[in-house]
Parts: sequence; structure tokens; C-alpha cells
Amino acid sequence: MAISKAAPCAISPRDKQAQAKRVGDDLLRHHGKRKFYSVEQVREANRRCGISIDVACWSHALFNSHDDFDRIHVAAGEACDYLAMKKEMLEAVSTGFTPAWFDLDLSWLEFPDLDWSIFDFFD
Repeated sequence: MAISKAAPCAISPRDKQAQAKRVGDDLLRHHGKRKFYSVEQVREANRRCGISIDVACWSHALFNSHDDFDRIHVAAGEACDYLAMKKEMLEAVSTGFTPAWFDLDLSWLEFPDLDWSIFDFFD
């Protein structure tokens, strides 16, 4: 089930990019560069960055594994679509993302068209 634009957690592409930058910078600063971060690491980064619980799932879509994302949403009784949300996050931070070419289960570090300049702590 894809997330609809009317969903309470819907945010603009600009807000997705800003959230990816803030949370990504925080994760890199506190935990270094990792393919995926734990659910708790992403939760704490969201908290430190002041990300509302209503839109925190976007961070989980980008920085958690598919299994971790599904596990936290099933436990919460939510029906968020990891692949659809990750696709939208990657589109927001990419320079030419074409989802047909990529396996969306890859780590955020494995996508070639990301605009790495938005991440202050990435080197």
C-alpha cells in the first residue's frame, strides 16, 4: 500500500530534503558512516533534530533497513510503504534518480545519484 499525499505524515520534497540532511548529518556525526542505522539510532537522531513524530517515518525509510522499517510500523499498527517512501526520499535528495534502475532495498550510501553536498559531515 503506497502512502497517499493526504496522509498525516505527507511532507513536501523540500522538507524531505531538509529532514534527510538534518538527520543524516546527525547520524554521521554520532555514529559514523553506515549502510543502515538501528531504529533506536534514527529515533534519537529524529529527537535531537526536532523531527516531529508525525513525520519521523521518513527518516526511518531512508536510514533503516527494509526489515527494521517494516518491523516498527507493524508494531505500531501502521501501514507505511517502505519502498514508496524511500523512493520519495531519494528523489528529494538526488541529482537524477531513476527508480527503475535501482533496487530500493539498497543502503542510502549505495545510490549513485544522491547530492552528497547536502550532507555537511559526509566526506
